[in-house]
Amino acid sequence: MIALDRAWLAANPLPPCDGATDKNARGRVLIAGGSERVPGALRLTGEAALRSGAGKIQLATVERAALALGVAMPEAALFGLPANVAGELGDAAGRALADLLARCDALVLGPGMGADADAAPILDAVLAAERDGIALLLDAALLAVAASRAKAVSARKAATVLTPHPGEMAKLMDEDPERIAREPATVAREAAARFGAVLALKGPETQVATPDGTVLHYAGGGPGLATGGSGDVLAGAIGGLLARGAAPLVATGWGVWLHGEAGRRLAERIGPIGFLGRELPAEIPALMASI
Repeated sequence: MIALDRAWLAANPLPPCDGATDKNARGRVLIAGGSERVPGALRLTGEAALRSGAGKIQLATVERAALALGVAMPEAALFGLPANVAGELGDAAGRALADLLARCDALVLGPGMGADADAAPILDAVLAAERDGIALLLDAALLAVAASRAKAVSARKAATVLTPHPGEMAKLMDEDPERIAREPATVAREAAARFGAVLALKGPETQVATPDGTVLHYAGGGPGLATGGSGDVLAGAIGGLLARGAAPLVATGWGVWLHGEAGRRLAERIGPIGFLGRELPAEIPALMASI
């Protein structure tokens, strides 16, 4: 097991960004998810992607929330997607997303989506529309349906990242929660191998595993990160780094560290708990510059 610390980050730098680059060259992120119940979730993911250096973001969410989300985040392009009767993304949203893939370098799929979303047909449509070079991050509701699609996920040619918390990991691997708590690094390694993906098992301490058995260990950013929207920020940070061209382990390792250290900084200024998920992204640029 390798410590995910400043020494590892220095040895595994992010892609450079010189003065001649433009916003398209810095990476385009498509973020799909949200619902009528949590219409602002994608704002957190989108801001984290921009704060991590991505050049352009596009947000795709249920039609009734799209306009308000666009006003709240003028930096983003917005796409309204069909909703089901529960106010979650419906099965037709998958076909619409497949048509948008040519416009992105990384797709972050799942933030803000609940259990009533038509996640299975959405994931099937995205996997069937595989495009060369597009990184895919699966989060939240998409992780539960990925469990029965391990072969299709592992067959992807481009980078894949999964970001489960322990409860999601239990569904993803049909695993005993007690074993996940007892052997997090081992379970993370097994899941990464099964899905052919880099996997971040979130928790008080985070394990980042690769299909070849490498495991990075991040000691944690403190209890304040256990708050609504925190995971949406992490997904956005990793997605932004993937879009910039970072290798999946580099993007995930840096994303986990940036997210955790943002929590540490806020805890020092505000208190160990009580800071908000939306306060995390603003800490990311200075943290990146500090390495």
